[in-house]
Amino acid sequence: MAKTGRPPSIRPAQYEALRKLVHDHPQATLPELALAWAEFSGSEVPSTVTLRRTLQAAGLQRLRPRAPPAQRVGAAAQRYGYTEKHRSASASAALTDAEWELARDLFEPAAGSRGRPALHDRRAMLDACCYVLRSGASWRSLPAAVYPPWQSVQKAFVRWARDGRFEQLQERLRQQWRQRIERAVQPSQAVIDSQSTRGSAQGGTLGFDAGKKVKGRKRHLVVDTLGLLLAVVVTSAAVPDRDAAAQVVEQACKRTSHSLRVLWADSAYAGRCAQDIQQRTRVEVRIVRASTRARWDDAQQSLWLEEQPRAVPAMRWVVERTHAWLERHRRLVMHHDRKPLYATAWVWLAQARMLLSRLA
Repeated sequence: MAKTGRPPSIRPAQYEALRKLVHDHPQATLPELALAWAEFSGSEVPSTVTLRRTLQAAGLQRLRPRAPPAQRVGAAAQRYGYTEKHRSASASAALTDAEWELARDLFEPAAGSRGRPALHDRRAMLDACCYVLRSGASWRSLPAAVYPPWQSVQKAFVRWARDGRFEQLQERLRQQWRQRIERAVQPSQAVIDSQSTRGSAQGGTLGFDAGKKVKGRKRHLVVDTLGLLLAVVVTSAAVPDRDAAAQVVEQACKRTSHSLRVLWADSAYAGRCAQDIQQRTRVEVRIVRASTRARWDDAQQSLWLEEQPRAVPAMRWVVERTHAWLERHRRLVMHHDRKPLYATAWVWLAQARMLLSRLA
């Protein structure tokens, strides 16, 4: 009895043309081969199921490239990127001996002090704080086999943040670094800017920044021309830049013994905000606007008159780099603390940790 049914869309007499098509497109997928065959033969586009069966009947199969010897099953695979060697003590959040010597007197009790001896090593608890800062882990996620109990570490961090220990450490290291590169101990110029970051579900003072479309908090920074912190104020993201500018600039003037003379800012601080800062702190505010803004043109001036120099926007990039430095620490990518005091303490600790690496 003769077979009846629908004839195949690709007949055996066309297998040779199909082989030539696959030879011309060796890396094509099944949908791509189906389109190429329809264009070649002038017929309808075959389904991928029909095409796969036809290719198998024609003796064609798809082979994956052979893996290198190091990637084969049973062989020692070569791994790139983050490996176990990066987990050494020198590359982790732990402080080295030289770094600890620069910060020992701020975190250890003075010699001969009275009271019950500490149950846990202060250096280990500071290393735990640096681990939370770098990894972004919660207090409960501290490795119990490496660090002291998380309750003790959290209490120590709260006590140090309230005492301003991290701020004192950063101030000392900033002055040492400026002396090392042969700069004045206290700067005369500074840069101001803010950054809005998300807030977690822990609560606290959160708001919505309509300009950046971010719900969380805002960090207002004043840095010197090297990008080192002079003042930090953490507010709700709904607070405009101009409303918190005077507070953070006054804090920077106090920490620098009123040595600031010039403050660089963007157009968000122009107008009454700049006038208010100058009246309250005696600091000259220089606004650096975008180079694409319109400029006044005098049609009567000479064609041979040299163009007036424009404000250098590179001065404004210094504080943007500081924001990038801070966001290397996962704890600062999102606000997890309810009180802005602790959010500010993390910022001081982040820059102090960076300066410790430089100086040591």
